[in-house]
Amino acid sequence: MRTEVSQNPVAVGPFAQLELSPSDFSALLGQIYQGPMEKVPWGKALELIRKQLRANYVTLILRSPAADRAGLMVNASEHGTTQPGEASYNGYYYSLDPFVGLPSNRVVTIDEHLGQAAWCSSELYRQFLHPLGVRFVLGADLRTDDGVECRLRVSRNLDAPDFSQSDKSLCTALLPHLKRAVDLHSRMEMVESERNVCAAAIDRMLVGMVMIDESGTMIKTNAAADEILSARDGIRVAAGTLEASYGQENRKLQRLLRQSMMAHRGTATVGTEAMSITRPSGKARLGLLIRTIPLSEWSEDNRRRPACVIFIRDPERKSQASRDMVRQLFDFTPAETELALQLANGLTLDESAAELGISKNTARAHLRAIFSKTGVTRQAKLVRMLLGSVISLG
Repeated sequence: MRTEVSQNPVAVGPFAQLELSPSDFSALLGQIYQGPMEKVPWGKALELIRKQLRANYVTLILRSPAADRAGLMVNASEHGTTQPGEASYNGYYYSLDPFVGLPSNRVVTIDEHLGQAAWCSSELYRQFLHPLGVRFVLGADLRTDDGVECRLRVSRNLDAPDFSQSDKSLCTALLPHLKRAVDLHSRMEMVESERNVCAAAIDRMLVGMVMIDESGTMIKTNAAADEILSARDGIRVAAGTLEASYGQENRKLQRLLRQSMMAHRGTATVGTEAMSITRPSGKARLGLLIRTIPLSEWSEDNRRRPACVIFIRDPERKSQASRDMVRQLFDFTPAETELALQLANGLTLDESAAELGISKNTARAHLRAIFSKTGVTRQAKLVRMLLGSVISLG
């Protein structure tokens, strides 16, 4: 028996009823997978779906509204990215919505789910959707293996026909791709959250951070690094790369950077190098730590990928420790907190008293109270305790 092979990949199996060309379907899938990287996720993909289904609204509810949290939705509509009544839905009407709890990853219409009579007599329809011109709704609930839940809703106005089997087939074909893209977005968001937390901690610790790519070009800096580099005191930026002010130190810096690039590519041993940088101003030397960022086993060929990170520490920068954090951690009074922070910034007891405008005897009394509360008996140990605590992360 001879089996005929279809020449149209979008016209077999579940795709048989699609009124969509292979190139248009491919373009739509491309926008779905591009969605996680857009500023407004899936805005372009939802607009393509809206036009293809001749809908007035297409909404992806990323976070369902509830009494204890705000909802989050992405819209494509005849009015652009905004949907009339969105605030009203998030604030009240969500609690009246009967089009919820759908079977996972299955496309249904509201009439199929609820029945035409029940839907048209529902409070949500009569008070909210009918005034907006909405009659027909097509939807699916997506649930990923990692526990992410979101809803896709497509609506048409009063004088439009109900959604056809072809319309349902298109959404059914898109669902597994949208589900994977939502999963990717969730994972990217988690990585970004972790990155922001770590970056904020490094900032609070007054450590400059510079990311360098394979060519030695700076691709990212944090606020502390920007301040240190803008001073051009010992180290500076020249043509997008780092340079030390003095020749001998600059040659060493460039050699360490080259070694780090080699380690990044796997042609040298991955390691961490350190050096100090002399400052023409005469201030204390900057400390540099250069750490290679090795390629993973499955890294693509991308020369703009971070190859190494340079941490820069200025020993003369003052701590930004939160006063509230210090008070909570050690149960200090406001006066004791101010003195402890001055000592942590390297001042002597007499210098701290002068800075705070208090007498030396008052400063000594505060110090005795601080000793009692922390359990230390020497000022040097107190400073080590303060600097080694979590206050710099607050």
